[in-house]
Order: sequence, then structure tokens, then C-alpha cells
Amino acid sequence: MDRKYLQNYLREFRHGKHSLDEVIRTLELLPFESLGFATIDHHRTLRQGFPEVIFCEGKTPQQVARIGQQLTKNHQPLLATRASREQYRAIKRVVRNAKYHPTCRVITANVPKKAKSRSAANRYIMVITAGTSDIPVAEEAVLTATMLGHHVKTLFDVGVAGIHRILSHHNLIRNASVIIVVAGMEGALASVVGGLCDVPVIAVPTSIGYGASFKGLSALLGMLNSCAAGVTVVNIDNGFGAGFAASLINNVRKKP
Repeated sequence: MDRKYLQNYLREFRHGKHSLDEVIRTLELLPFESLGFATIDHHRTLRQGFPEVIFCEGKTPQQVARIGQQLTKNHQPLLATRASREQYRAIKRVVRNAKYHPTCRVITANVPKKAKSRSAANRYIMVITAGTSDIPVAEEAVLTATMLGHHVKTLFDVGVAGIHRILSHHNLIRNASVIIVVAGMEGALASVVGGLCDVPVIAVPTSIGYGASFKGLSALLGMLNSCAAGVTVVNIDNGFGAGFAASLINNVRKKP
């Protein structure tokens, strides 16, 4: 339920296309809808500009499919993270245009169109990874930002072990509106990028690394202790959180 849908619906009521009882039934479901096992927040789009996102871990395929069906019944975009193929097959039966992205285990449907203006296309979110092993988390961030209607560019496997790789893309980094840096091991790439640009940098520590990385804790602490100003940090492997935060920042930066 977004602002445009609500405006059109009330306009149709004013012209006699809906009865008062129909309007009341619709408004009853506006704040939320209980499915017994889940309570869907239908006001999320009105408040944040995007529907509720399904976190699939811990849910049965049937639960994921039912939630997805209710979220998309008015042709709203669908984003489901940490999804299995079994959960995807269940959603696909009720949301026919659903697509599975196996690398990052994300399900999408009803992908919104990007802005066509040249100025909007020039405002892009940059997603950078230190290594190839960080790509699954990075792709979660990419898909999240894309589903929120933003242009995204990527730069993969340019970590500090070969610092010349990231330095060779200086202009691409400098021209981004927001940058997401995804890195495991010691997480040093976020500080490097933060020192190269004058835009917000969102650091995503990943659970990639050897034993002393403590499944991403070393990267998390390294990023939190970055000496580069303007670097903020999300949770370990939280590509979704980084993509959503970057989208909100880019929305503000797009305003005149």
C-alpha cells in the first residue's frame, strides 16, 4: 500500500467505483494484516517508501510464500533475503514473476523501474569488495539498492593486498554518491576507500577469513576503529542493511 495506490483508490471511491463498505474493509487492512504466524506491516511503504522485506531464515517455505503473496497482491515490489531454493519454489507458485539470485540467496519480484533522467543516472551507489569471496554479501547490497530504485555500480576483488587495483579506479570512486565497502579478513579496505572520497562510506564486515578473524569479528572491530572520517559500519554479512542505508542516503543527496 503506497501513497499513489491510496490516492487512486480514494479517487475511485469519490467517483463511485467502490462502496463505502469496500473502503472500510480496505482501510481495516491498511496498518497491518495478521496471518497468524506473521503480522504484515502494510504501512511500511507509506512510511519508508518500500514494502516490508522478508527475512527467510527460520521460516517454512509455506510461510514465506504466504507472506510474499500478500505483499505482492497489489503489484508491489518483493524482496526476500537469505532464501533457500525450496522457499523460492514455494514463492514462485504464487508470485509468477519471482526470480532467484543464488549467489546471495535473494528472491525479487516486481522490480521497479530506475529513473531515466541523465542526472539521476549519474547519481550512483558504488559497491566495492575486497575479495571475490565477499561477493555474495555485496550482491545482497546491490539487489537491495536496485529494488529501491537506485543505480548501482560494482567493483569487485580490489582489496589492500594489491592496493594499486583500487587506486586505479579513483575517478569511479570519487563520482559515486554513496559507497558500500564489503570486506572480510582485517577489513582494511573500508579505511582506504574512506580516505579517497568525500561521500558517505558504509562498511560491511564479512565472515570471510581464517580462524583469528572470528567469523567477521576482526573485520567488524577493524572497521569500527577506522581512522578515516565518514566511515560507518553495519553488522557482519549485513548486505541488506548496507544497501537500504545507502539508498536512504542517496535519496537525500538527490534532493535539490
